[in-house]
Amino acid sequence: QCALWRANACCTANTSAAAHEDRSHLYNFNWNHCGALPPKCRRHFVQDTCLYECDPNLGPWIDQSDTSWRKERILHVPLCREDCEQWWHDCKDALTCMDNWHRGWNWSTGTNTCPRGAACRRFGAVFGSAAALCERVWSGSYRYTELPRGSGRCIQMWWDPALPNPNAAVAERYA
Repeated sequence: QCALWRANACCTANTSAAAHEDRSHLYNFNWNHCGALPPKCRRHFVQDTCLYECDPNLGPWIDQSDTSWRKERILHVPLCREDCEQWWHDCKDALTCMDNWHRGWNWSTGTNTCPRGAACRRFGAVFGSAAALCERVWSGSYRYTELPRGSGRCIQMWWDPALPNPNAAVAERYA
């Protein structure tokens, strides 16, 4: 899925391949923490990883982070409405035990597992809306917008591969 960025990417072929793994060495994060993530949902998390790792246009939203596992993160990236809505639609029946996938996990096994007492529930119950999913799953990395793809004012996770990356113009606008 990271092929969209091949013309101008910040990531290597190895990073692209790792983005597709269930327990990627990139973060040692297990998407299947509440059973297998359905393929239609999983593709959005793969695309999210490709965007984060490969898109050179996220500069305006890079924020300093003082954690043990990273020094920078993206914060409040304005995500196009359709990307958020489709992510929500494709994942609302999938299961998770956490509404913030950045913190709170049990890492005692070396990979993330649900903390004691956290029950697996449908994304629909955990997040409640497309906006909540996009804004909370990665603790504010994304900001839900009503802006449509092609507006030049929101970041797109998906676009026609025959066209250039539309996020370059968006980054210029916000720089």
